[in-house]
Amino acid sequence: MKNIYFIGECMIELRATVPSTLHQSFAGDVYNSAVYLKRCFPKITTSVITALGKDNLSKKMRERFASEQLNTDYVFAHNSKVPGMYYIETDEQGERSFIYWRDDSAAKKVVEFISPELVKQLSSGDMFFFSGISLAVIEAQARPQFWDIVKQLKTAGVKIVFDPNYRARLWDNVEQTKAQYHSAFSLADITLPGVEDLETLYDVKSVEAVIDYLAPYNINEIVVKNGPDSVITKEAGIVQSHKITPVKNVIDTTSAGDAFNGVYLGARIDGRPIDKAVELAAQAAGAVIQQPGAIAPKDVFQQAMAKSGL
Repeated sequence: MKNIYFIGECMIELRATVPSTLHQSFAGDVYNSAVYLKRCFPKITTSVITALGKDNLSKKMRERFASEQLNTDYVFAHNSKVPGMYYIETDEQGERSFIYWRDDSAAKKVVEFISPELVKQLSSGDMFFFSGISLAVIEAQARPQFWDIVKQLKTAGVKIVFDPNYRARLWDNVEQTKAQYHSAFSLADITLPGVEDLETLYDVKSVEAVIDYLAPYNINEIVVKNGPDSVITKEAGIVQSHKITPVKNVIDTTSAGDAFNGVYLGARIDGRPIDKAVELAAQAAGAVIQQPGAIAPKDVFQQAMAKSGL
């Protein structure tokens, strides 16, 4: 059976529904991607590697993972830490702003739980996904161990997948970010950058500039998300442009990129060609941004994706 591992952080999401009332749910970039992948490709074993606490909300989060049919074998419980939390506001254009509480997040400690025996288990996987947020959340002193793990998985034949997903507030400084991203790009088999991610860090302002910047890393598969209009891919040296039909009814863009990533990777693991994978991923992102919150209702999402035969 095909399988993929997503390592990172899932958080408690608080979102205003009506004045003085907050809706509580769970979200986080790697979790969101895992959910949308599993919904579209249920035969792919989809695992989240993270650390939670031993509190009641951690228990509920684990139960939510299971309700989405995600494998929780690698969801660890820290004795003293708790999940991170954020509050989200969305404006009339669907753009969002966040307030975070994550200094005591258990996910910062996730690398502590990855033993040599676990690395051997993970070495049988098809893909291992992490993001710039995953990297930022992992404690600085644990990152060398993380890179050792990634190198072992790559040597074992696991495809390494990296989405830069840059969030400046999570990093001490730009130099630190660039050093970590250099390691990530050096090991990646697939990368899924947005132009905005790399523009801030490297002053690359176009899809072409992104592809040129990444060329020395010899990454086999590059998928550049260029806003709502197009996706540019480069696979084995072949560059293709994929036009995207913009969505008119935008409610909330919170997890558009996450949905794209999950469904794209699921399609690739499932053996779909790159153009079909982009098409399915764009459709998923388009469905998600028409719903509030990071995780769209399952029935609504499934109905939207059924048009593609999923």
